[in-house]
Amino acid sequence: MSVKLVVFDMAGTTVKDDQDVSKAFQSALLKYNYHVPLTVIDHFMGYEKPYAISQMLHKYEAEKEKITTDLINDIHVEFVDQMIEHYRSTPDIAALPNVEDTFKHLHNEGIKIGINTGFSKDIAQTIIDRLQWQQKGLIDYIMGSDEVEKGRPYPFMIQNMMQRTGITDPQEVAKVGDTEVDIREGQNAKCKFVIGITTGSFTRNELEEFEPTHIIDNITQVIEIISQ
Repeated sequence: MSVKLVVFDMAGTTVKDDQDVSKAFQSALLKYNYHVPLTVIDHFMGYEKPYAISQMLHKYEAEKEKITTDLINDIHVEFVDQMIEHYRSTPDIAALPNVEDTFKHLHNEGIKIGINTGFSKDIAQTIIDRLQWQQKGLIDYIMGSDEVEKGRPYPFMIQNMMQRTGITDPQEVAKVGDTEVDIREGQNAKCKFVIGITTGSFTRNELEEFEPTHIIDNITQVIEIISQ
């Protein structure tokens, strides 16, 4: 296989998400009197969360001078607190079907597994700890959007993992995710394969608009694609 690193998204791609993220976002915004429908929030999934908050405030706050860095940070802190509490306590946290077996198969082929996300690292680490993916040796790298200069759709998280793996050619990398911004990230990193998956926020028709190299319905299809 020419691919040496596969970078997977978290919620909706590898981790079960019954709109838990969107609901926490909605609740955090509501605390500051912003009523944002889940259908709007869903389409910001995958983005660095302070950026997503800023975009929604610009849509729902008529008095733009109220949109300050402090307000964005306060809403983000509320969102982070809700997400960490949710992922620490929910009995429903789980890997999506076939995810762990896919990780094992790729590892058996000598391929590194990276997990990246629009979450901050503290949320991401809480999820990984609950799933015990590091303890099980299923993943090699985990990165939150707050660990780089700019999160998705910028390629910096993928490029950071490439550096840690010793990869210089993005044609040795694949990106897998369920949102527009996952696809844009992979494209901006110039990955060989940019794979959209229908297990999360976006339908197949919606993903097609962003022109990934592939669209899949089951994560096991990643194995076949990168074996080409």
